[in-house]
Amino acid sequence: MTTNKARCGWCAGSALDEHYHDTEWGVPQTDERTLFEMLILEGAQAGLSWRTILNKRENYRKAFDGFDPARIARYRPARIEKLLADAGIVRNRLKIESTVSNAQAFLRVQETHATFAGFLWAFVDGRPIQNRWRSMRKVPASTPQSDTLSRELKRLGFRFVGTTICYAYMQAVGLVNDHLVRCFRHAEVEKKGSGLFEDYFK
Repeated sequence: MTTNKARCGWCAGSALDEHYHDTEWGVPQTDERTLFEMLILEGAQAGLSWRTILNKRENYRKAFDGFDPARIARYRPARIEKLLADAGIVRNRLKIESTVSNAQAFLRVQETHATFAGFLWAFVDGRPIQNRWRSMRKVPASTPQSDTLSRELKRLGFRFVGTTICYAYMQAVGLVNDHLVRCFRHAEVEKKGSGLFEDYFK
């Protein structure tokens, strides 16, 4: 674990958290598989810590066929029972069943919007929101955008997509840049989002 750079306080004390913070958190994403994976993992976090989910992330990838929504959408009850016996993931029936129904909903969005990325990024007009927080205490748990996203995802049949989960998801996949301004990643993430989506949404 490196300590010579200013970081957001939430990743302190864990090499895994720090690596995720330094390489993934807040980076604008358009990859469909990544967007699905993060949606499922954020939902799995409900009532738990993100560190718990990160520690189980590789197990999730193995258990859920690399987060391939087309394969997961076809899971049958026997596969769900097998997953409930897998100690490498969170063995919560509702969360496991919602992964299957969310995969089905994800595929429906792809059918109607061409890509899930296009659907998702429309909630911020195709451009990352660049926040400039100076304290983690100022970072909100939800916003009007996450409220709207949550309502729409629920309408489309997604589960475990409350507004708090949706805002954490928006942070994770870069719809918002919530790195503190003193964090070395704030400027790097802001640069990654600058002009990235003009061509994508033409």
